[in-house]
Amino acid sequence: MSDAIDEILDAVAATAPEVRDGLAGRRVYESGENPSGEQQLEADVYADELLEERLLDIDAVGSYASEERDDVVEDDPDAEYHVAADPLDGSSNLKSNNTMGTLFGVYESPLPASGRDLVASGFVLYGPITTMVVARDGGVTEAVLEDDGTRQVVDEDLSLPEEPTVYGFGGRVPQWTDDFAGYVDEVEDELKLRYGGAMIGDVNQVLTYGGIFGYPGLEGRPEGKLRLLFEGHPIAYVVESAGGASSNGERSLLDCEPDGLHQRTPLFVGDDGYIDRLEDALGE
Repeated sequence: MSDAIDEILDAVAATAPEVRDGLAGRRVYESGENPSGEQQLEADVYADELLEERLLDIDAVGSYASEERDDVVEDDPDAEYHVAADPLDGSSNLKSNNTMGTLFGVYESPLPASGRDLVASGFVLYGPITTMVVARDGGVTEAVLEDDGTRQVVDEDLSLPEEPTVYGFGGRVPQWTDDFAGYVDEVEDELKLRYGGAMIGDVNQVLTYGGIFGYPGLEGRPEGKLRLLFEGHPIAYVVESAGGASSNGERSLLDCEPDGLHQRTPLFVGDDGYIDRLEDALGE
């Protein structure tokens, strides 16, 4: 099992520098939209096609799905693993040259699947340096990615710090529910605001400094914005493996099984205490 997962992780790591190098010339929008109704950048399509090619070239990977595609791309449905990806999370930040990244989850069941079917997940963050965070076997590692895709591990046991520091919440404030707005009123008296518009970057702030990140269900969109399979499960697996918690407002995101490939969900990840208080606030 480990050899196949290592091969998947190596493929993502090797592809990431090509994705990053290709960003500068792909800042314009395509004519079409992805299945979630969002306009695609050329960079979204480029990253998606690279990942599909590299991952499906691995014998143990039977299928590939991403938020840029309508359907699962099946190569061998009976293969051991199936990969879901957000090829370029936060791609709207490309125009303003802010943080973005690549997010992925490795499932041992055909897609769409439960978060409990994950065996590994992680993300590549295209910040001032390129880093790769990987969760597997109950632990989380962080590495710096070299230009050739080599991973230089800088933290073999990444975990949330004991003293939380930051928070960040998405969605337009007038569309927050009263219960959630009341919760935020408490949090903003305790933590410092950090929000950059790319979930990977915002969650990495929480992994580094402790706290909470979330994108709630809104008055006009109770289902939330983020996709459960491509964003919710993989990032929940990382944060929970790092000693934190996740929630859709009621229960762990890993306990949520999507009804469809592109199902959306409210998403909250961070320190246990803040997630517990969130669920209490939303359950009132």
